[in-house]
Amino acid sequence: MADAPKILLDFLGSPESWTLKSYRERAGYTALAKALKMEPTAITEEVKASGLRGRGGAGFPTGMKWSFLAKNDRPKYLVCNADEGEPGTFKDRLILEENPHQLVEGMIIAGFALGSHTSYVYLRHEFELGHQRLLEAVKEAEEAGLLGENILGSGFSHRIILHRGAGAY
Repeated sequence: MADAPKILLDFLGSPESWTLKSYRERAGYTALAKALKMEPTAITEEVKASGLRGRGGAGFPTGMKWSFLAKNDRPKYLVCNADEGEPGTFKDRLILEENPHQLVEGMIIAGFALGSHTSYVYLRHEFELGHQRLLEAVKEAEEAGLLGENILGSGFSHRIILHRGAGAY
């Protein structure tokens, strides 16, 4: 396992990894630029072919889940549960604190593929640093034209709303 490639956590050790500057130096938002030039169904097929799975206990295939979404004009909302409330888990906090642009980019791509213009991120109340860094990442992405109206001149618009839990017990 020591020589296994880092994919999800390849940013570890990058200085100021939570900033837009650092994320872009690591080719951040290039997948978004590629995705916005594709047909949404092609993105879903590429996600299926990649074998990407959810990070929950079931590890459900992401592309398959996306293909279940109703094909209609009703509003669709994307929700990210970043509560990490399951006993003994530690899978979300590191990304929120150290690489929030990875989450932002992924949510925009998923939103485009699914026809969703609004995403919600539910954050555990105790994740103060993760909340602050994700807020800053959303702001940086908006200011850079990577989030909000007419993303990268594509005609696609998307927003991300953060919601913090009230705290445990």
